[in-house]
Amino acid sequence: MQMVPGKGATLNTWLEYLLAIHPTEIDMGLTRVSTVAARMGLTELGLAKVVTVAGTNGKGTTCAMIEAAMLMSGQTVGVYSSPHLLHYNERVRINGVDVTDPELVAAFEAIELARAEISLTFFEYATLAGLYLFKAAELDVVLLEVGLGGRLDATNLIDADIAVVTSIDLDHQEYLGDTRELVGAEKAGIFRAGRPAIVGEPDCPESLLAVAKKVGARLYRVDADFSYQCSEQSWHYQGQYFDLPQLPLPFLPQPNAATVIAVLEHLCPSISADILAKSVGQTQLAGRLEYLSHSPKVIVDVAHNPHAARYLKSRLAAMPKGRLFALCGMLKDKDARSVLQEFSSDVQQWFLCDLAVPRGASATDLAAMLPDGVTAATFNQMSEAWMAIKAQLRSEDVVIVFGSFYTVAGFKDLYKGEDFV
Repeated sequence: MQMVPGKGATLNTWLEYLLAIHPTEIDMGLTRVSTVAARMGLTELGLAKVVTVAGTNGKGTTCAMIEAAMLMSGQTVGVYSSPHLLHYNERVRINGVDVTDPELVAAFEAIELARAEISLTFFEYATLAGLYLFKAAELDVVLLEVGLGGRLDATNLIDADIAVVTSIDLDHQEYLGDTRELVGAEKAGIFRAGRPAIVGEPDCPESLLAVAKKVGARLYRVDADFSYQCSEQSWHYQGQYFDLPQLPLPFLPQPNAATVIAVLEHLCPSISADILAKSVGQTQLAGRLEYLSHSPKVIVDVAHNPHAARYLKSRLAAMPKGRLFALCGMLKDKDARSVLQEFSSDVQQWFLCDLAVPRGASATDLAAMLPDGVTAATFNQMSEAWMAIKAQLRSEDVVIVFGSFYTVAGFKDLYKGEDFV
């Protein structure tokens, strides 16, 4: 029997406890978490407007841009996201600041008391902790990033005022299904009757449209209800209420920036054009095409599925560079073969490393997934792979580190800014 952490226990002690008490990491369904939420009065968040964001990719960047716009507008904002990169506290932000260890511990203590006989997963605890802290803070806006799918995700215990689906592709097939139609239906599970459902996926599965119609959501789709056009120096958004020419090109993915403005049309129709331009044009997010060095370019990106790999490939292709080096580590339950093959013709040298987590794929397994004729250096330790890359870098080269949140987190922890030239 795992002992409940006592008074004064640290956040790390609580996290170890949460990981130990539920037998499976992913145990989808809303019955357990909704029951505990009801006991805690967390099935609604007071006067806060709730935006729930689902999608195969782009959830974190979408939340970050909406958060920036709301903060610039003088609103109070909470953001729940997952997973974290370096610190667990990153999962819950209030007014742009990660919550503290004592705040999270207090939330876990309250959840532990309320759950009684009900077993909760690590993610369910995290979601309830975010809701607990958001409700206590009496916020104007709460942004909930879906962890997995939508319909059965713990975040879906809250009825969103605005639901968002950023993109739809294959990932987590064992839970969401192995077709885009099945995935689309799961993500559409966050839609609510009479409320806006913003969809940034241009190739929209019929299943999503069917769910929207069945529940009576107010659907707003890219290329139908809002659209955007890009030039080399700027872009133009056209939507329900806003017509915004000459917007600055965003750091984060363009489709997500357009989806964000579509959300803001409904969330905050009085927002100024200047704030819109700044929030979508200037926002950056750790681990998403993040530069750690510019000469040579050392870039980290959490891309871990084919959809994200295609986008990352397009950004790298447009980048002036010498040689392209790839340092990659992945989880064994991902479609590693498809991800690696997206880059196989562009990368000059591959460096693959083991991920020292239970779900981690071995470097040798990853190497076997590269196309015939493509070779890779394999390493047990990421530090060894980085030393091998660093020994041959020139100022015009590019290093892309990708494949998993674990890979990016490990590399950022390892990397220390270095003077290469």
